[in-house]
Amino acid sequence: MSHADQTAALLEYRGVSKEYGRGDNKVCALRNLDLTIRRGDFVSIMGPSGSGKSTLLNLGAGLDFATSGVVSAFGQDLASIGNAKLARMRAERIAVIFQFFNLLDTLTAEENVAMPLRTRRLPRTEVDERVADALAAVDMSHRARHYAEQLSGGEMQRVAIARALATQAELILADEPTGNLDTLRGESVLELLKRTTEDRGCAVVLVTHDLQAASYGDRIVTLRDGKIADIARGTQ
Repeated sequence: MSHADQTAALLEYRGVSKEYGRGDNKVCALRNLDLTIRRGDFVSIMGPSGSGKSTLLNLGAGLDFATSGVVSAFGQDLASIGNAKLARMRAERIAVIFQFFNLLDTLTAEENVAMPLRTRRLPRTEVDERVADALAAVDMSHRARHYAEQLSGGEMQRVAIARALATQAELILADEPTGNLDTLRGESVLELLKRTTEDRGCAVVLVTHDLQAASYGDRIVTLRDGKIADIARGTQ
């Protein structure tokens, strides 16, 4: 990977504001926010409830769009590339780990992990290998053939993380990925995500309420009232 590639911005927020509602009911979730995520970055986003953390993540995934300013991923303005290109980008280059898992109950753990790969028409052998590796990485191989509805909250969280890892995405956006895990498993997942940024040069944006989890980030960005209040260095 060239030096230029290593410093390339994967995700960029330029003067981004996001408002919900109108008139007296208007809520400003983000206010004129600037933030750049580059290859190999592990950025933790902290802040009180309502500070704009999840909004920032949703805009970065193209699941919602800014009221003003520009959110770009891989040099492309997410608001203007169209639904088809956006869907392809999410399938191939951006992985989202949702706070509430977004698993399908009627599929097994391995089928849930394989689902985004199957939409890309990858060879069956490659899909099987990626799924097996990702489930092993989160210690869920023994539950591969269990349906999502048979799994505990913590197990579902680990399957959701495996699904993101299996895509080999360049950008992983994670919303409270350790919220349902015990301390030991949470640390294991955070170390895995950090190692992924180092080994593959992808970037991770982690939204968390947990200062210990946030400390794994190279940068800890604290939001308050939709603005960046502080940027600190991680300690792990």
